[in-house]
Amino acid sequence: MNKIKKGDTVVVLSGKDKGKSGTVLQMVTKTDRVLVSGVNLVKRHTRQSQTSEGGIITKEASLHISNVALADPKDGKPTRVGIKTDDNGKKVRFAKRSGDLIDG
Repeated sequence: MNKIKKGDTVVVLSGKDKGKSGTVLQMVTKTDRVLVSGVNLVKRHTRQSQTSEGGIITKEASLHISNVALADPKDGKPTRVGIKTDDNGKKVRFAKRSGDLIDG
């Protein structure tokens, strides 16, 4: 079971965007990278094509998964993730900082 999933709110721990938070848009499990909305923005010069306009486009670049931490559901601060089984025997994720369940 992955500790961070698509749709989770995460906080950046290091780099130029340290302290910013955003939602995980995409997981690249092969290279252990995540794409977070509004974080690690880069400018790309694109050529005009039939479908898109040319020019300078700002978009998100991926971050290594070790540089982000899940945001605690209670206060939004970074937390580590634990995995435990619930009453039905299903594995669920929980925030180690507050003990709240993440998956519901």
